[in-house]
Amino acid sequence: MIPFSPPYISQDAIDAVTKVLQSGWITTGPVTKAFEQQLTDYCGNRKTLCLNSATAGLELVLRWFGVKEGDEVIIPAYTYCATANVVMHCGATPVMVDSCPDDFNISVEHIRKAITPKTKVIVPVDLFGIPCDYKEINALVNEEAIQKLFKPENEIQQKLGRILVMSDAAHSLGATYFGKKTGSLTDITVFSFHAVKNLTTSEGGAIALNLPLPFDCDAIYAQLNISSLHGQSKDALAKSVKKGWRYDVLEAGYKMNMTDILAAIGVSQLKEYHDIMLKRKHIFSLYSDAFKAMDWAVLPQHEPADKCSSFHVYNVKIKDADESLRDAIIDTIFEKEVAVNVHFQPLPLLKFYKDNGYNIQDVPNAFSHYAKEISLPVFFTMTDQQVQEVIDTVIFAVNKNRN
Repeated sequence: MIPFSPPYISQDAIDAVTKVLQSGWITTGPVTKAFEQQLTDYCGNRKTLCLNSATAGLELVLRWFGVKEGDEVIIPAYTYCATANVVMHCGATPVMVDSCPDDFNISVEHIRKAITPKTKVIVPVDLFGIPCDYKEINALVNEEAIQKLFKPENEIQQKLGRILVMSDAAHSLGATYFGKKTGSLTDITVFSFHAVKNLTTSEGGAIALNLPLPFDCDAIYAQLNISSLHGQSKDALAKSVKKGWRYDVLEAGYKMNMTDILAAIGVSQLKEYHDIMLKRKHIFSLYSDAFKAMDWAVLPQHEPADKCSSFHVYNVKIKDADESLRDAIIDTIFEKEVAVNVHFQPLPLLKFYKDNGYNIQDVPNAFSHYAKEISLPVFFTMTDQQVQEVIDTVIFAVNKNRN
């Protein structure tokens, strides 16, 4: 069986984790702080806070910005449920908008139509590793007419004076847009280091702060760090120094911190990340070279003008397919011992959101993309022979089910 996306764990990562386990310090500590600084240096943003998941990062930022009941947060309908769930946790309303006609990412035109005086945050999602159109999104929230619609309800919102743009970059660490890496493209970016991501810490995530002046990103980092540790005024590292045991609790915070064990994997993987992306790009190229001759294949564009993907998910669309045909093709592929996936089911198809009044008919582009999409295996240790086996299997499955 060719797996879909097994995690890559090098001997260096194993040694790094062993070193942490033997150090006597396994929770949030010096290795986590080192990983945060290395991510900041890599992405070019102002400050980075590592956490136990991207989901935690998304919710922590929403709560820091004061998102609450009665507020609206614009998200794509085509995304994983975490993007919407965190909005629901805050008591706010996810406003789901459609994809671009020829691109899975969120449509800026549909964002514009969805903005109301209740809109507090826009959360674009970099699907498959391709950055959204941040130049247009950032320009949109700074338009005078859009700024006039914004109704700040706390000091932080008043200081920003406009809708916050928080990128869900769970797929796109290392991707670039106009030469700048994700993490430095919007006010705030949230990364995922889940097991299937290009860079994994098994579970984990990070908030990349890049807010404009007069915001002090160092101070915001300190505030979010407190919120991620039950509201404690000191983390375990700060309490470990002589006479440092006494702390206070400043708020009813959360338990969202990353441990040094996980950070050690991240530090190791970040050292290899250039090579990891090059290998994934190579696999993408083999797929595209093979499928471009197929009249039924709609290939992903992972290096369009002014963008470069992180090469996270290789997704091929089956031209003119519907859900039934796509599913039959997937079944045949699995019968041949190849694991594939679908990224993702648009949120209005899911029971919870359907029951809450969301309708897939309101987002026709998202549904059309989904009904045709198949995600193919991509992983660091994948051989060219395995890639060829996937190619042959997909071609066989498509031909068998389309005829």
